[in-house]
Amino acid sequence: MINLNRVVLVGRLTKDIELRKTNSNASVCSFTVAVDRRFQSQQQGGQSADFINCIAWRQSADFLSNYAGKGTIVSVEGRIQTRSYDGQNGKVYVTEVVADNVQIISSRTGNGMSASTGNSTYAPQNQTFTPAADPGYPDDDLDFSNTPSLDISSDDLPFY
Repeated sequence: MINLNRVVLVGRLTKDIELRKTNSNASVCSFTVAVDRRFQSQQQGGQSADFINCIAWRQSADFLSNYAGKGTIVSVEGRIQTRSYDGQNGKVYVTEVVADNVQIISSRTGNGMSASTGNSTYAPQNQTFTPAADPGYPDDDLDFSNTPSLDISSDDLPFY
């Protein structure tokens, strides 16, 4: 039996990326991806979002901090990791996605780019990225109902 811990998410960043450096000068950033979850109520169709905590290291963290911001649609491929630490009220458990590969599907200017944390370096896919002014996404009321839906078939998934 083969065990597989693989996650693929496509959603919007909920806030701008804040890059941090470890004591050994490695880049790291934590971010949250809002992923649509469609549901049907008895009276009308509805939509909701799951907010998935993610973490990126090295080149992917640098790439995200330079090219992605709040509202950017990203694809994150990675693995689920759980960890714990001692908080003020006892032990705190955290579940997050550790990103192996991050792609910008649609930025605020509509360009697509990608980055991988493997041995390869990140590189825009023949795209030029020009930061735009903040389009005014509200901090406390994220509405993704006007987001274009993405058709992803099972052939697009990285499972074999």
